[in-house]
Amino acid sequence: MHPNALLDLATELLRQVLKLDQPADAVVSAFFRRHRGLGQRERHSLAETTYAVLRQRLRLAHLAQSGSGALERRLAALAWQGSDTFLRGALGPQEQKWLAEVQAIDVEGLPEKLRHNLPDWLASALKKEVGDEFWPLVKAIEQAAHLDLRVNTLKAKREDVRVALAEAGIDAQITPYSPWGLRIEGKPALQKLEPFIRGDVEVQDEGSQLLALLLAPKRGEMVVDFCAGAGGKTLALGALMRNTGRLYAFDVSGHRLEGLKPRLARSGLSNVYPAQIAHERDERIKRLAGKIDRVLVDAPCSGLGTLRRNPDLKWRQSPKAIEEMNAKQRDILASAARLVKPGGRLVYATCSLLSSENEAVAVAFSAAHPDFEPLPAAPALAAAQVERADELVSGDHLRLWPHRHQTDGFFAAAWQRRA
Repeated sequence: MHPNALLDLATELLRQVLKLDQPADAVVSAFFRRHRGLGQRERHSLAETTYAVLRQRLRLAHLAQSGSGALERRLAALAWQGSDTFLRGALGPQEQKWLAEVQAIDVEGLPEKLRHNLPDWLASALKKEVGDEFWPLVKAIEQAAHLDLRVNTLKAKREDVRVALAEAGIDAQITPYSPWGLRIEGKPALQKLEPFIRGDVEVQDEGSQLLALLLAPKRGEMVVDFCAGAGGKTLALGALMRNTGRLYAFDVSGHRLEGLKPRLARSGLSNVYPAQIAHERDERIKRLAGKIDRVLVDAPCSGLGTLRRNPDLKWRQSPKAIEEMNAKQRDILASAARLVKPGGRLVYATCSLLSSENEAVAVAFSAAHPDFEPLPAAPALAAAQVERADELVSGDHLRLWPHRHQTDGFFAAAWQRRA
């Protein structure tokens, strides 16, 4: 494809994504479906350029003011994720001169807001959360995330999968904490590889793997994944249960549960029962009250722990939306708790960086439910063969940060129901 044509496509894609009226990944996927003739390298350049703009939107918009022509074209040129030679072939002489001048500007001399690239409310909130670690956190969330895999221990051993990936030319490193994890740089086409087709591995962030390990279900138990979504944690729980017992995957979205079906087929699990529920007080929930050994509540949240993967969320979320989310989180946790039998374990988790969605919800639940005893996360994780579990906790809770742990931002609190 001619360089100018590809830059035109990047301009068109950015124009759609920057409306911020839909998740960026959905807009990018729909765009690629309309342009099926694009090769893998072209898709990579378009997608990564788009995400680079979302990560650095304030800074790039400021730098782009000095140019001429369509704003989105200038943003694409500034954030271009591909060959410099290719980009020069797409730009005219005046554009090349402008780009060189802008790229010579010392970013460190820009105002703070243009360096952290966050809306004011979120920058203030994160400074309160991490204090002196604010700038390391900013640097971490501006980087693209690694690709983490979870080895399906029902079918394969981690070292065998690592060797198989190496034979396919993919260097996979062992994750520092999860006993199941492998980490890959870049974005290889995993779907075409035999270990993936066989169900030996699933794509899953190491932090998400740790949530399943904190719940620690045993063989033959009754377990509920209360907000299962597309089932990444469901599959990890099923493997921990060694394909025994009953594992219910509940979600209000039938569409998300549909995404579980092909993954479930690959996994070899037969103990999983996906079920769409109308709401957290659904009749199915009432029938199981007090009967379940372990319940995982991976609650709907702001998703701000996934900014490395979903940088548009910082522009699409708001304090009001999070406040509304808090009420929903507390209701869902209280409803899910009714399922837990005496002696059973309950885990509340989010992929948020904000204590209002995390510790505040856990503290309120504990105060309202004296029959649930808080369970310290560090010994529970260590018992599940998690390496260096003490590094992963804040007080009694699991608390993961992109800059500290190289995972998405996760929180989890655990309780045991008193007998």
